[in-house]
Amino acid sequence: MTYQEKKSIVSIVSAILIFGVYCAYKAARYPAEGFQPAEAYRYWGMFVLVLMVVSIVAHIVISIAFNIVFRATTGEKEPAFADELDKLIELKAHRNGFIVFILGFLLAMGSLAAERPIQTMFVILIAAGFVSDVTGSATKLYHYRKGV
Repeated sequence: MTYQEKKSIVSIVSAILIFGVYCAYKAARYPAEGFQPAEAYRYWGMFVLVLMVVSIVAHIVISIAFNIVFRATTGEKEPAFADELDKLIELKAHRNGFIVFILGFLLAMGSLAAERPIQTMFVILIAAGFVSDVTGSATKLYHYRKGV
């Protein structure tokens, strides 16, 4: 298994764990029923902002740890350059991730147009961000294994 395949697998697993642990943590702190709209906006705004920061920091830490473990176990360095195949796979992964997020964004806006609660929009946006992250990493893994 190549470095890129292992890194994609670690990225998928870490995204699932980060999202799952954070959502479980925040679910325990969900406000009681009947809270005011201002409280709902604040809760969901903080949910998204903190999730972004936690996710970025955790991905950086996990990436560093992965490179240390990879180097210690295999004796190889991280590839210092990206060839055309790597760049093409990266572009396809970004495209697929963006498509998934845009579809989720449209679905979230559709929920507002259908007069669903504001919580529905936030849940759809958060889920779309998570699924787009996993889709991008899964696309990389697929193309590194099967080719372009």
